[in-house]
Amino acid sequence: MSQPDDYQAALAQGYLPIREVARSTGVNPVTLRAWERRYGLVVPYRTPKGHRLYSQDHVARIQAILTWLARGVAVGQVKELLEQRVPASAAGSNLWDELRQALLQSIERQAERQLDEHFNRALALYPPHTLCQQLLLPLLEELDQRWHGAPFGAQLQRVFFHSWLRSKLGARLYHHNRQHHGAPLLLVNLSSLPLEPNLWLCAWLASSAGCPVEVYDWPMPLAELAIAVDNIAPRALLLYASQALDAAQIRRELPRLNSACAVPLLLAGPAAQIHADELHNLPGLHLAAGPMAADRLLHQEQLL
Repeated sequence: MSQPDDYQAALAQGYLPIREVARSTGVNPVTLRAWERRYGLVVPYRTPKGHRLYSQDHVARIQAILTWLARGVAVGQVKELLEQRVPASAAGSNLWDELRQALLQSIERQAERQLDEHFNRALALYPPHTLCQQLLLPLLEELDQRWHGAPFGAQLQRVFFHSWLRSKLGARLYHHNRQHHGAPLLLVNLSSLPLEPNLWLCAWLASSAGCPVEVYDWPMPLAELAIAVDNIAPRALLLYASQALDAAQIRRELPRLNSACAVPLLLAGPAAQIHADELHNLPGLHLAAGPMAADRLLHQEQLL
């Protein structure tokens, strides 16, 4: 491709604006601009009016960057690795372990400002998909292991962190919803837990992909969800359950909801694995083990 000098002509030649690159790679425009300004990682072409335009080579470079980030390499080290053509199979650093430990220490002390600063710095440099897979899901797993058996202070830490996570992600969803259009994805907590953190991760990933979302983060009877579907007219309904469902939900309520809803129905979380054999014959029901699997499924079904 020749270097573009006219925006519309460049689009006709196959160049992509930043919003399209963000949609296809999962790296939001703020992060792409930070990579450009701070590290010179991906430097797009600029038209005389300042529009950023990306070629397919740029997109391929972004995918290579994501591969290194997933291996735990700090974003500031990626440019040198790319220039040296180091194989992607090379071992990464312990970046994610260090970030996770920093968050754990903030949670132990209920240091909200410190927790916020650690997360904001990571969010400015890493896309949500990478942060979810490499940082937040391992963090939740480690916290669950620490809290197992209800040691002293565990409930305080749980309430503090879950409240922070809901507030943090909820604010981002609110602002994203003001920018996105179309039918929302409706996400519902199907657990008996008062707050389901993985439900919010599912919502955050969907929102980051440009999808408006509505989150009902409180257990509710399945029989009443058909009313919400009629009123909201979502593009799909995602139920998240980290616990086993009861017999009535499996044998009566879920099949009835599946039949009543005119939109795709997804069951995500450990419950989808626990009851896979019982639910696999239910027509139209999609099962996903957790937030990352749910995100892949939503993309595969073209629901985002």
